[in-house]
Amino acid sequence: MIILKLNMKTFLRRRALLEYSMKIKLGKIMKKGKAMYLAYDQGLEHGPSSDFNDKNVDPLYILDIAKKGRFNGVVFQKGIAEKYNKEIRRSKVPLILKLNGKTRLYKGEPKSALLCSVKEAIKLGASAVGFTIYLGSKYEEEMLEEFAKIERESHKAGLPVIAWIYPRGKSVRNPDSRENLAYAARTGLEIGADIVKVKWIGNLSDLKWAVKSAGRTKLVVAGGKAKGEKEFLNMVRDVKKSGAAGLAIGRNVWQNKNPLALSRKISKILF
Repeated sequence: MIILKLNMKTFLRRRALLEYSMKIKLGKIMKKGKAMYLAYDQGLEHGPSSDFNDKNVDPLYILDIAKKGRFNGVVFQKGIAEKYNKEIRRSKVPLILKLNGKTRLYKGEPKSALLCSVKEAIKLGASAVGFTIYLGSKYEEEMLEEFAKIERESHKAGLPVIAWIYPRGKSVRNPDSRENLAYAARTGLEIGADIVKVKWIGNLSDLKWAVKSAGRTKLVVAGGKAKGEKEFLNMVRDVKKSGAAGLAIGRNVWQNKNPLALSRKISKILF
């Protein structure tokens, strides 16, 4: 009898998770519970001179990598999603539309401004939306309130919501601490994000704790600054060992001399 009760609880829990994932359509942007996203919102966030060259400055070059590299999604800002929409739809690569952003020029308290609505994202064919929150910023409350509205609208339409969560601002003494990494992950769970994207701080043990802190919210890791290929692939292996769902990576792929070969190596490790 006890075994039957346990089996029934397990069945009901799994059914609830399945119904949730079907409703929110996580299957469109994940494979076997894992994810490999190609991020390309750096033009706004960092400026073209710091990341781009004659090849990767072209969004179509990035889209080609995403398609041939079999990424589970490509992250674009609104303008690229509008102006290259025909090619994005034709590629069949799921579009993850970033709804907010900021430049690197202003040096005050960080705030990522809302640039696109959920309705616009749906019209552009997005399979998921992304939103950045800077924990500890003077403007944290405003970003959390905006996220709450986006989460409700997106889930009503069945769209997954990915929260980019980074501790940053004058109140944050050590943004790369174990505590702040776990805090970012836990915040993703508490505010209702389907996936939370956090920064890699270089420590497997700390990442494992962040994954546990995120609970049933999937966790993906940002690629961060450009690294040598060996170092980067070691990071990918640690991400897999941690139990995280995967990575949202940009420059470490499309700045590589052979991005497709590297994409295959990443995929082999993750999946």
